[in-house]
Amino acid sequence: QVQLVESGGGLVQAGGSLRLSCAASGGTFSTYAMGWFRQAPGKEREFVASTRWWSGGGTYYADSVKGRFTISRDNAKNTVYLQMNSLKPEDTAVYYCAADVANIGGVRSQNYDYWGQGTQVTVSS
Repeated sequence: QVQLVESGGGLVQAGGSLRLSCAASGGTFSTYAMGWFRQAPGKEREFVASTRWWSGGGTYYADSVKGRFTISRDNAKNTVYLQMNSLKPEDTAVYYCAADVANIGGVRSQNYDYWGQGTQVTVSS
């Protein structure tokens, strides 16, 4: 059973930065595609970014975060990161990391087998 634990969320002013971390345990992290999703109040969960098992391979971003957010992973630490820069109030949401054991990843939440509990990111204007 794979467990994912997110951390690094918090309150930040618009234009600021945060780095989210997602630590994985109980599986073969280095072979999984990993993704970040987010859900704002009253909205559906949406794709943010994903990366396949080798760092830098098959990396995808939502248009809304492209150029501002960067996904990366450290397979030695079983951890995936989401560096968020130039944050906007509309980035406010609960952020979830997810693991896809088939290494497909991408934008479809149905591709992912395991999910973390989420970490709150709040961007004030």
